[in-house]
Amino acid sequence: MIELGKSRSHQRGRARKSLTRAIAIAFAGLFVSAATGQERNVLTAHDVARIRGVTAAKISPDGRQIAYLLAVPRAPGKDDDGPAWSELHVVDREGHGRPFITGQVSVGGIEWTPDGKGISFLAKRGDDKEKCLYVIATDGGEARRVVEHKAEVGEYSWSPAGDRVAFLSEAKEDESVKKRKDKGFKQEIYEEDWRPTKVWIAAAEMNAAATGDADKPEPKSFDLDGSASELHWSPDGAHLTVALAPTSLIDDFYMRRKLHVIDAETGSVLATVNNPGKLGVVDWSPDGKHLAVQAAADLHDPAEGRLTVVPLSGGELTDLIPNYEGHVMALGWQTNDTLMYVGQEGCQAVFGKVQIDGSQLKTIVPAGGPILESVSLSKDGLAAAFIADASNHPGEVFYMAHGDTAPRRLTNSNPWLDGKQLAKQEVLRYKARDGLEIEGILIHPLDEEAGNRYPLILSVHGGPEAHEPDGWRTNYSRPGQVAAAEGYFVLYPNYRGSTGRGVAFSKLDQADYGGAEFNDLVDGAKHLIDAGLVDAKKVGVTGGSYGGYATGWCATALTEHFAAGVMFVGISDHVAKAGTTDIPHEMNLVHGRRWPWDGHWDWFRERSPIYHAKQARTPLLIMHGKDDPRVHPSQSLELYRYLKVIGETPVRLVLYPGEGHGNRKAAARLDYNLRMMQWFNHYLKGPGGDPPPYDLDYGPEVFKDDDATDKKAEDEVEPVKP
Repeated sequence: MIELGKSRSHQRGRARKSLTRAIAIAFAGLFVSAATGQERNVLTAHDVARIRGVTAAKISPDGRQIAYLLAVPRAPGKDDDGPAWSELHVVDREGHGRPFITGQVSVGGIEWTPDGKGISFLAKRGDDKEKCLYVIATDGGEARRVVEHKAEVGEYSWSPAGDRVAFLSEAKEDESVKKRKDKGFKQEIYEEDWRPTKVWIAAAEMNAAATGDADKPEPKSFDLDGSASELHWSPDGAHLTVALAPTSLIDDFYMRRKLHVIDAETGSVLATVNNPGKLGVVDWSPDGKHLAVQAAADLHDPAEGRLTVVPLSGGELTDLIPNYEGHVMALGWQTNDTLMYVGQEGCQAVFGKVQIDGSQLKTIVPAGGPILESVSLSKDGLAAAFIADASNHPGEVFYMAHGDTAPRRLTNSNPWLDGKQLAKQEVLRYKARDGLEIEGILIHPLDEEAGNRYPLILSVHGGPEAHEPDGWRTNYSRPGQVAAAEGYFVLYPNYRGSTGRGVAFSKLDQADYGGAEFNDLVDGAKHLIDAGLVDAKKVGVTGGSYGGYATGWCATALTEHFAAGVMFVGISDHVAKAGTTDIPHEMNLVHGRRWPWDGHWDWFRERSPIYHAKQARTPLLIMHGKDDPRVHPSQSLELYRYLKVIGETPVRLVLYPGEGHGNRKAAARLDYNLRMMQWFNHYLKGPGGDPPPYDLDYGPEVFKDDDATDKKAEDEVEPVKP
């Protein structure tokens, strides 16, 4: 029998919960309405879902045209779900563009043929079962498949004469294994049943490929020791570079690749380069006597950001800019003796050149302009194409010729974005508690008024071997301009351990999981609070991967500083992480610098968010791809379960089937963006308390059957005329 007093108390409790839920729903509706941007032309989550971006740009040998790939997101709720389409376009140096292969296509691996008359690319077309190599002529006509191979074609390189192609492809699966699989024997022998990626050479007789000539010789492979990557044909046609890892596992790819020079006819190894640790891009000098290598400084360097050269005979790398307090993002040869490079220094980017003896270091494009991310040079080295972004646009094609003072933008892939109201963005510098200067990018509230305090979202990058430059900082998992339009400050701190400030700075967080590196985050928030800009009770934090670890740490060990957190594919248990990740050696060599079984069990536990779960008071939204190989989904499950059972703070777990270490598909990206902002609005601007409703209203933009109202013209690529 229920006592009357308890019954009324129970009813009052239920009434309070109902009222709280009603308020939450009202606030959620208010913020969804605000997010549609009907009153003002501001950036919303639905806008982010349709943003296009240039992902590759290659200049023609004569420097007159640039082929580029354009990522075109699928429309959530309308198109079949999946990752963005990838289209091939060409723009000339005057900004006049032409679409080449567009629509529902996935084009990749673009290069110009050596004669400059065609563009080669990788794609699955027609009845292709795997990606194949195609060429399309720049003067028109259909694309032609130029290599016949029974497995997927990967990275490739043209011979100087254009009559042969070297390419990478996995070793063919044994027929007996295929037969067993057909009978249901599909067991996986973890990390043992891998097949190496091999180097293949094929004739590239386009006419024969087009007619299916049966006499065309099959590609031949080289018997090399290991799994291959970074394949480049030498200018004289006699050699190939290839990086070999002991296995095809990602950990070996990151940490154990060695660069080799091989004979292009026999595959015999002629020279080995003693590159330590991580390896980036490789490029031959025009005379074939040297290799430029984007490399790590040593085995413990978190990123391959050094500009180095090595002779054809191999041996030790020579760092051309010793102690460079920046990160080399891209490189290319201007002459036999001169290398050009894109460097990101702090939050800015530069374009420079240096002689191969390290002399005559010169900055061609100084810091302060668009954020250069890549470079492609014409054959004579006198013209360059870049991908670059800025605070008001994502990646676009830029061009620069010898004598120009700055790169010139050639494409406008999102003309509708020009009419959006965007908030102020600037580089912020502040002192950490130990006196170290930290940089970051600060986006202000769009309608900021002097004297008012606003909520803050800290958006923490992953890696941590990465950094946030002063360019476009908004995507499905980065709140950026979407949050600014809703009245937030957004800070992207380049905490210690970030790249862009030299090797020494990038190592400052090693052997100190969750230590000074994440104190830098708190110190950034405190700087803005002390400046009178931010409300100390309304600070949120979000990030993915290592940024997800930062979020989990801030929500538990540093919970007193944070009113809300959104954790994405993040680490919660370093003991379990060491035993489930696919990059254990990378984590050891450039991050933790120790193993738990060497007497460090307590350290690994104490540097894990789950260890501090009982003190957590920060409402935490956890999101994770169910097929993540890098940070196992159990990391999110574990922290969720701890917080749920303890019951002292709201927690929600959202899993994305078919997604890995980050969301690739359109629907999952939009869902993530909406949930992230819903959570922050609820806890930093709204009623708080119980979590907001989990069933999202995706808005009128999704599942709308009538496409007649779509503003197709707004989404078309628009060249930038000079």
